Amino acid sequence: MTDMDERLPATIEQPWHDLVATARRTVREGLVVGTSGNVSVRVGGLVLVTPSGVPYDRLEARDAVAVDLEGRQVLGTLTPTSELPMHLAIYRATPASAVVHTHAVHATAVSTLVPELPLVHYMAAALGGPVRTAPYATYGSRELADHVLAALRDRSGCLLRNHGTVTYGDTLDQAYDRTAQLEWMCRLWLTASAVPGREPSLLSEEQLGEVAEKLRGYGRRA
Repeated sequence: MTDMDERLPATIEQPWHDLVATARRTVREGLVVGTSGNVSVRVGGLVLVTPSGVPYDRLEARDAVAVDLEGRQVLGTLTPTSELPMHLAIYRATPASAVVHTHAVHATAVSTLVPELPLVHYMAAALGGPVRTAPYATYGSRELADHVLAALRDRSGCLLRNHGTVTYGDTLDQAYDRTAQLEWMCRLWLTASAVPGREPSLLSEEQLGEVAEKLRGYGRRA
């Protein structure tokens, strides 16, 4: 442990390091460019968030930022991400423990085309059903947060029109995996839709429901 690490309260030291690792992963795996996108994790009554305008590879313990659920900053001197209203809205309205927002290319492209990602793959069930597209609103606005909450109703992820994606989960790993899965499904649909003279076959709501039922017991011992 470095002297810099020791400056973090013990309760948020590991969550902050996990948040930074997830933020760096979004860059490494091509889901964001530069300082776009943002990540947060809830620790009790606090929310740790990536700061605004700081490259993820430069983040250190001293850069940690935390706010309460009303948005009051309680840790750090850097400015929280501009998308803080969206993150806090999700925490207040859902059981989320972590939120990942990206500007993934294929998902953003799909957000400009359809109000809902067509059911091209059964893993849509892992996000709660057909993934909706939240209407466009200026980034960081309360209007955008409201649109996102509507799109997330009974879902754990959505597209943001002309903007990107947002997913949440019980852990940072789960939130990230849902983001990656959403980007993959968008890439799949765009690829299949690009074949001249052909239309992708789509799953029915009934078929998706069958998968959702199977996923409830996924990974459990019989």
